[in-house]
Amino acid sequence: MFLNLILRGFEHFGRYILLIRRSFTGFLRFKLYWELWTYESIQIGRDSLFLVAIISLFVGAVTTVQTAYQIVSPFIPKSTIGAIVSTSAILELAPTITSLVLAGRVGSSIASQIGSMRVSEQIDALEVMGINSATYLILPRLFGALVFFPVLVIYACFIIHIGGIIAGAITGAVNPTQFAIGARSFFEDFQITFMLIKAVTFGFIISTVSAYQGYYVRGGALEVGAASTRAVVVSCLMILVSDYILAQLLL
Repeated sequence: MFLNLILRGFEHFGRYILLIRRSFTGFLRFKLYWELWTYESIQIGRDSLFLVAIISLFVGAVTTVQTAYQIVSPFIPKSTIGAIVSTSAILELAPTITSLVLAGRVGSSIASQIGSMRVSEQIDALEVMGINSATYLILPRLFGALVFFPVLVIYACFIIHIGGIIAGAITGAVNPTQFAIGARSFFEDFQITFMLIKAVTFGFIISTVSAYQGYYVRGGALEVGAASTRAVVVSCLMILVSDYILAQLLL
């Protein structure tokens, strides 16, 4: 049974690689892809702003409160709270938490949309008309994710800092000036580079894994729902694994 599970995993990985390769062939008119990319970018970017803002605000507030709770020594300056929250936000909280949330919103949407097209035979119709369905359906979503995931992560990082400053001021744990001093004292330019590398990687994972789950779905509405669930679960798992690998390679 375990051997069969491993073999099935390799089979899915091979089909996944072949689907990605196929999605970069058979281009149609540039104007068509530009319109599709614009639409998918709106779905991924604009429609996620409010959700990302709410989650990031409370993540920053909770991180500040918990950090202040653990720093009990009077010899540790309060600016340390700002340093810890800021570094955590840039290196881990903004890219990883945001991507896990977007895996549920964006990933399930991509899988259900493509899966619905598969079970309703719209993908077969595209193939009959001579259109490369993989390129037509996956490439605009992939490019939209690669462009707007970094934007959303930067936005989340900013909101996390705002949430931390507000929580620190309300609780009296750290004032905004001390928070800013601590955040600047441990900041390095490479932290931003590392955050953006994570954002691009996670955006690629979510868009392609979700598209794969939807593209190869078989059955009806029930199977489309199951494919959407698998897309979220597999995307989250791959995000966590790739997060560890990137940390080992780049830090």
